[in-house]
Amino acid sequence: MIRYLKNSEIDKQKWDKCIREAFNGNVYGWSWYLDIVHQNWEALIEEDYERVFPLTGNQRMGIHYLFQPFFAQQLGIYSRTILNPAIVNRFITSIPKHYRLIDIRLNTHNRLETNLSHVQSHLNHELDLIPDYNKIAKNYATNTRRNLKKAQEANLSIMRNIRPEDVVSIFRSNRGRTISHWNDREYKRLINLVYAGIYRSQARLYGAYTADNELCAGAIFFKSHGKVIFLFSGTTKLGRENHALTFLIDQVIKELCGGPLVLDFEGSDNSNLARYYKGFGSKETNYPGVFINRLPWPLKWGLRLARLRRKL
Repeated sequence: MIRYLKNSEIDKQKWDKCIREAFNGNVYGWSWYLDIVHQNWEALIEEDYERVFPLTGNQRMGIHYLFQPFFAQQLGIYSRTILNPAIVNRFITSIPKHYRLIDIRLNTHNRLETNLSHVQSHLNHELDLIPDYNKIAKNYATNTRRNLKKAQEANLSIMRNIRPEDVVSIFRSNRGRTISHWNDREYKRLINLVYAGIYRSQARLYGAYTADNELCAGAIFFKSHGKVIFLFSGTTKLGRENHALTFLIDQVIKELCGGPLVLDFEGSDNSNLARYYKGFGSKETNYPGVFINRLPWPLKWGLRLARLRRKL
């Protein structure tokens, strides 16, 4: 039986035990992680936490809706036993009816029938780190190798354990200027998340520095369930010119390869980013998104029009 629980009713110890033992567990599913990225998250629970499904909802103008919070690419159903489309669909249909709009991302192992109108497929890239570095590097794209050579000629160096505030700062001063829907609250949430990850030995931070000891690129990685997730990065203009982020990722691969890990690039549906990640020899994976519109018809059609305009 699937039960709907509000945040105060969730047994966090049992929840985390399920995430720890789930065959498809990931860092986004831990209760501490959810507490930071979306306070007061709710859940669907099957039996005694055999399977769990976090619900990240909100309310605006009296309308309850589910959405994907920042810094949590894949959520969905986590299970101790193998899933199939029928089980996943059972959870989707168990989402409380007071959620009138649903726009969420599940995880790679949450398979649904792809011909359903409310299911969309999203692209991710992953790199198996079991081989040694030389074997991995042989699969780099020609452009990636060329950019690495330029970075090496610029005499860049890598420093570990830099501050998350520094990575956020260079992001905000550069690409962040073009992102209007992020504000101080989102950046503060990210910094809190990273410090919580550092406390649990699950967050890793790296910085690329110029020959003049100037930070020109920084990246944040989270480790859990055999995966190292490339969560966030920032690059300065000089860093872009010197291909500092490519150099940084290559150094991380060199450091972590030869063990039972997967580097998860966290995307992307953006073709340029997808090409960039593929340049490291990563393989494409897919995960489903679910969009269900239960709004009254005037709002329903208005939302459809807005989504269409965004795509155009």
